[in-house]
Order: sequence, then structure tokens, then C-alpha cells
Amino acid sequence: MVERLTIDHVGHHGDGVAVSGGQAVYVPYALSGETIEVAPVPGHPDRRRLLQVDIASPHRIAPFCPHFGVCGGCAIQHWESEHYRAWKRGIVVETLARFGIDCEVDPLVDGHGIGRRRITLHARMGTHEVLKVGFSAAGLHDIIPVDRCPILDPGLGGALDAAWALAEPLIVIGKPLDIQITTTDVGLDVDVRGSGPLPSALIATLSLLAERHRLARLTRHGELVLMRTPPTIMMGAAQVTLPPGSFLQATVAGEEALAELVSQHCKRSKHIADLFCGVGPFALRLAAKSRVTAFDSDAGAVAALQRAATSTSGLKPVKAEARDLFRRPLVPQELRDYDTVVFDPPRQGAEAQAKHLAASKIPVVVAVSCNVTTFARDARILNDGGYQIESVTPVDQFRHTPHVELVARFRR
Repeated sequence: MVERLTIDHVGHHGDGVAVSGGQAVYVPYALSGETIEVAPVPGHPDRRRLLQVDIASPHRIAPFCPHFGVCGGCAIQHWESEHYRAWKRGIVVETLARFGIDCEVDPLVDGHGIGRRRITLHARMGTHEVLKVGFSAAGLHDIIPVDRCPILDPGLGGALDAAWALAEPLIVIGKPLDIQITTTDVGLDVDVRGSGPLPSALIATLSLLAERHRLARLTRHGELVLMRTPPTIMMGAAQVTLPPGSFLQATVAGEEALAELVSQHCKRSKHIADLFCGVGPFALRLAAKSRVTAFDSDAGAVAALQRAATSTSGLKPVKAEARDLFRRPLVPQELRDYDTVVFDPPRQGAEAQAKHLAASKIPVVVAVSCNVTTFARDARILNDGGYQIESVTPVDQFRHTPHVELVARFRR
């Protein structure tokens, strides 16, 4: 059944939002003010599939990627920049207001730079035993085979070819294969998940592929298969050797933008606690001027951070410790040694740690977040504990998607 709708606005997930039968319905790839024709989505009464745009928004533009609308990686390539940027900043403004947080939100900072430096590709054996390597389809349990992706860092230029080459000998019919690839200063770092045990003959094949595709390292579920050279990246003045499958900010520009904001907020700090520190994107830069104690549950990341700090001259003392901050958050008594806390939790936020920060006497708290909803919840806890938000800056690291990062400074 074809239905005609007029889109009221673009929602927080990037879908056009209209009203049908008194209920909000969501239409991917539709823009504010457009009149469109849609069809039902089976099993999803609040969603529609876009069939045709009858009256287009004057701000609609042509997508630059031939896979857009089929691949699930990008949600918005069809909206011109000014309105897209206003919408993304608006996500932060509206979410904070919903949690009763009244503060100014800075202009959106572009953190896309030259593109994404890490990707996860999926390999599946499809019908008739035809291999597919690519990204998940939009809204479907299917793989869209790709041979190029225009939003990637040029350092990932050979990543897609490498993934196809690795998938062919590793794929097992009926079993999924996930291939995480990160570009480093010395080549591609690849971690494969889903493959079975690797016999010696297969390792020999993989060694040849590693040479051909300039792989720095190949691991399987984090365990070393082969290494041509240790995969390293620079963080400030420090060179970090990445643990297998380690988390990094998605773009170089995004990491640098977040780190610059954090550094500005900590410029008078003497001793900083860096919570959820990862491999040290903040700690290793902050240590140029301040003493830093860093905590994270990932022991491999903590060890990499400590090695990088120890081998870099000119830094203030850095101490890195493995600790699960969800189960064992730092309590007020432990926080007394610091004048500033930086925390950058995963998407679920850091509710338990925020409660202990709210009960502490730390003068300055700097929050970094990749999820504005959990940030707002944690910010509400800090506000109720006596902290005031001095600034909130959104960072658009994941351009063409509804994801937004932010950095905020709280002062007691």
C-alpha cells in the first residue's frame, strides 16, 4: 500500500519524521518539508520505506557514494552541509534540554579530516557459495559487497582488497567472519574474528598475503598470527605500539580535535586522573605539562600506554593502571590526589563513576563522550552534586551519521 507523507523534521537517528494516523513514523533518507511516497516496512509499524520524493527539499543534494541507501554505514549524504551541521549540533542541544541541563553549546567542530582510519568488514558465504565482503546492509541482515569506500582515510586504500584476499582462504561456509582493519604509520593492522584454528599451511598462505597487501600485523581474536613490523601510531610526542584489535578514535582529525579541547580545559592542572584512558590519546598529550595517572580495564591498552610514556623523553610522570571502572570506580578518598579528572567512557557512559565524582571535591572534571544521552545522564549526576557546566563542544567525527562526540568542562 503506497502512502503519501509530508516530513516534519529529521530525527536524532537521521530519519525523516512524519505523522500518520496520529503516530510518528520514520522514513530513512527523507528531509524536512519533503512530500514523499512510502511503503510499509513489515514488522515495523512505525517505519516506512521511501519510494519516491514528490516535492524535494531545496537543501537536498546528490549523495557522493554509489552504495548510499543500500550500505548501512552512512545515514546522511543527501543533505547540504549547513543544515546537516545545524541538525547535528541540535541533537546535543535537544538532548541536554530533555535532561534539564541548561547550558550553551558551542558550534560543531569538524573532526572527519581525511576520513576513517579503522573499519570492520564482514565476510559471508552467500547463496551458491559466492563470497561477499563488505558492510552491513541498511536495516537488513545482509552484506553489501564493496570494492571502495569514499569516507576512508587514504591509508586504508588497500584495506578492502586485503579483506577480500584474507576472506577467501579463511571463510567457512555458514560461519560469519569479521575483519577489523586499522591504518597505522607502518601499514595495515588486521584482526580477524570468526575463523577456526589455523593450520600451518594456511599460515604460510596468510604470510604471502601479508607481504602482498602491506600488512604490518595479522591477529586472530587478538592472538598473533604473523607480524612484519610492530604497528605504531603517534600520539602527541609519543609513539604507541597498538595492542591487537585495540580501540582508537575513528579519525586522526577527530582524536586531535578531542585532545585539543581536553588539553585546553586542563591547561592549569598539575595532577590529572585520566579515566577510561585507552592507549593514551589524552594522557600522552596531557603529560607534556601535567603529571597523569591513567586507568582502564583493558590491560593491553594500559601496558601500551605505559611503554609509550616511559620511552618518550620530555613528559611529566605517567602511571597507568589496569582497573575496571564500572565495577571499581575511583572513590572520593582516592580522588583527593588530583586537581582534575578526565573521563571518556564507552557508549554506556560512566554512571557509577559519575556518582563518586559528584561526591568528591575535585575542582575540575572534563567529560568526553560518544553518546549524548548517557553523557546527559552523567552530567545530571554531576550537576546535582554541585558541579556547573562551563562549556560543551560537539565534535563531528562520524560525518554522514547521527553519531556525535562532545567534550564538556565542569567546575565545582
